[in-house]
Amino acid sequence: MSETRGDPRILPPICAKGDQEVNQSEANPTAPRLLNRRSFLSRSSGAAAAITAAAIGLEPLIGGIRSTAQAAEVGPLDGTARRQRMYEIREATAAFQRGLPVVPHPDNLDEMLYSTKIGNYSKGLPHNSLGEVDLTAYNSLVDALTTGAPADFESLQLGCANAANQQLLVNPQAGLAFDLEGTDSHQFAIPPAPAFASAENAGEMVELYWMAHLRDVPFTDYDDNPLAEAASEDLSRLSDFRGPKHGGRVKPSTLFRGFTPGDLRGPYLSQFLLLGTPFGAEFVERRMRTVFPGRDYLTDYSEWLESQNGCAPERGGQFDPVRRYIRNGRDLAQWVHVDVLFQAYFDAALILLTPPDPDDDETGGGIGCSLNPGNPYNGSRTQIGFGTFGGPYIATILCEVATRALKAIWFQKWFVHRRIRPEAFGGNIHNHLTRRGSYPISTDVLNSRALRRIHRQQNTFLLPQAFPEGSPLHPSYGAGHATVAGACVTILKALFDERFEIPRPVIPIPSGRQLTRYRGPDADQLTVGGELNKLAANVATGRNFAGIHWRSDYTQSVLLGEAVAISLLRDQRATFNEAFGGFTFTKFDGTTITV
Repeated sequence: MSETRGDPRILPPICAKGDQEVNQSEANPTAPRLLNRRSFLSRSSGAAAAITAAAIGLEPLIGGIRSTAQAAEVGPLDGTARRQRMYEIREATAAFQRGLPVVPHPDNLDEMLYSTKIGNYSKGLPHNSLGEVDLTAYNSLVDALTTGAPADFESLQLGCANAANQQLLVNPQAGLAFDLEGTDSHQFAIPPAPAFASAENAGEMVELYWMAHLRDVPFTDYDDNPLAEAASEDLSRLSDFRGPKHGGRVKPSTLFRGFTPGDLRGPYLSQFLLLGTPFGAEFVERRMRTVFPGRDYLTDYSEWLESQNGCAPERGGQFDPVRRYIRNGRDLAQWVHVDVLFQAYFDAALILLTPPDPDDDETGGGIGCSLNPGNPYNGSRTQIGFGTFGGPYIATILCEVATRALKAIWFQKWFVHRRIRPEAFGGNIHNHLTRRGSYPISTDVLNSRALRRIHRQQNTFLLPQAFPEGSPLHPSYGAGHATVAGACVTILKALFDERFEIPRPVIPIPSGRQLTRYRGPDADQLTVGGELNKLAANVATGRNFAGIHWRSDYTQSVLLGEAVAISLLRDQRATFNEAFGGFTFTKFDGTTITV
């Protein structure tokens, strides 16, 4: 491993010149004080141990051990050899990560093309009456992102006239955080987002308008619903719509579904969003607190403009007093409005791990899925996994990968793409069609039936939002929920047997008050792998149903999350003592990989 230079956070504050220590003020009083590797390692090992012990709070314990007892551990490596092996593993994984090619990060050029920054995220900053951002404020945001200086972020100008009502930007500095496991967040890449003026962007917006129209239609009714048929026909006419199709056309059976293996099989909702969840001695029934139907937000222009400036809404969602299973787009949007970010996958892990209860009814509980065939304890007659390859390991690695996925996507959001949110694009469409402004918007969305229907209902062309506050205050591309979904689902496929068939699949009745058996012709074809893929699609698309993300935010972000998970598994593999051939599973593109 190369010497570490120029970072005062890593080495003690001493400068070295050959073997001679030099007072830093004599060399360069403004530079960080450093040790070279040779002089650092030659210093007293006892002093180094004392410094380390004090730093982590073990000094009293170590002192007590030294004075009262002899070493008593057994194992293949003693303390010195173990420490050296630990160093070699960390050095090898760091060297592997350093050897990866530096990836480029191109954007869609919207920020360069449009001087008014109409194609980029600016919510929370001040805007004019057209919803166009104040350029001084926007440039100060880009400057802060460029310098990374915490003080520059604190000096940003925000837009709400009432400071007490101002919502704050969400965590841009997370995109600058480093990690000590897996590939660095800046070494992942996603392709440029669809450009502001493109037909692909227009096609995604038409889908979002139809999602708003269909929020209150049960998923189980799509095949026979006239509105779902109208949506399918409208989307089929678009010149560049990339959602799933059957025979070259969008069908109610493919409407709003994902692109991965398993997404088009069985009911719309993954079983892992419906089955009851064993939680130790407790049991989590999956009926949720949802909101009343027909309540949409930011459809009034003045309310919309206040939201672009970052003002918090004066009204909140009105909750249905009856708890229901997720049954439609509005329920799904509300579920992802308030979920703990890795919640869906933690629930799935508990369902997979817990054996079925023979006395339980078909609303579920555990399914007792077998572990991945590569699990080293599968054939053991004396051991089971626990802290490695067992239940606690599975539960905690989901949390572990989620935070790394967030850092990776927050870099993409803030430091690369800064893509416009759909609600802001709806404002551009409204101002263009009411002749208050003129923007290069594809006629695919301007001439869509979805948009005409929106205007008839609310007398604006704005995209109805499911959340009172509209989108959160961070850029659209990619999506945090989708990236975490991709990462966590990948972990679950690596740890469980994805071929395991789901027993007794269920669907909610249209009211959402209870579940019933799913009896479609493919009921016996639902597998753990397919339903996990569908779970990622459901969670990511739930944010689209809310009106706050685009289809490509989902499709590219789950792939990024998958890459994050693979990098984490690769680093962890080097740390296990078990005889282990690697994690083998199916990727989102249908190919098989062994990590």
